[in-house]
Amino acid sequence: MSEMRILSKYFIDGFYSVVNPIGRFLESANVHPHVVTFAGLLFSIWSGLLFWKGYIFWGGVILITAGACDVLDGRLARNTQRISRFGGMLDSTVDRYSEVAVFMGLAAFFHNAFMAAVIIMAIAGSLLTSYVRARAEGLGVECKIGLMQRPERITFISTGAIIGSLFDLIFSTHQPLLILALIGIAVLSNITVLQRIKLVNDFLKKEADQ
Repeated sequence: MSEMRILSKYFIDGFYSVVNPIGRFLESANVHPHVVTFAGLLFSIWSGLLFWKGYIFWGGVILITAGACDVLDGRLARNTQRISRFGGMLDSTVDRYSEVAVFMGLAAFFHNAFMAAVIIMAIAGSLLTSYVRARAEGLGVECKIGLMQRPERITFISTGAIIGSLFDLIFSTHQPLLILALIGIAVLSNITVLQRIKLVNDFLKKEADQ
């Protein structure tokens, strides 16, 4: 299955070009990758709290900072020769807690049954996207494909929050862009789960036929 992503390579490369100078500073300061990993968790919790209290614009800004930490910890580990299997497991686990913290804040902000259902489906899709990849790799299958991966989820929420807040100031609406972003995550993250399941199934069938 060919790689399909919502975010273009140019967008991702552009984000990397912004955070790379920060990464070089962290390397020169001999900061351990685990410090950056847990900083990302703290920023995610902060973002969730801001969403809960209705500071949607700033919640989106802080979420971008958490996303930068998510990029930087892995790069820092590679560039400083601190890659380990435990570090990879810890990073993945902390990332899941980070996502749940943000979604919890959003659920508390909207505080209605429809959005609660949307956010539950978004959480399920987000966690299962990671889980299927881990199970696939346990079977010897590389499984990194999908429309709605972690960078897309962060981008959808932060863009919906930041641009949506500016939109609300002009038109006096109530976060329609953020709602659409969350619906998009709920749908597309679960499609990503199905994409990954299909990839594994196709790989194992092909392996059995050889």
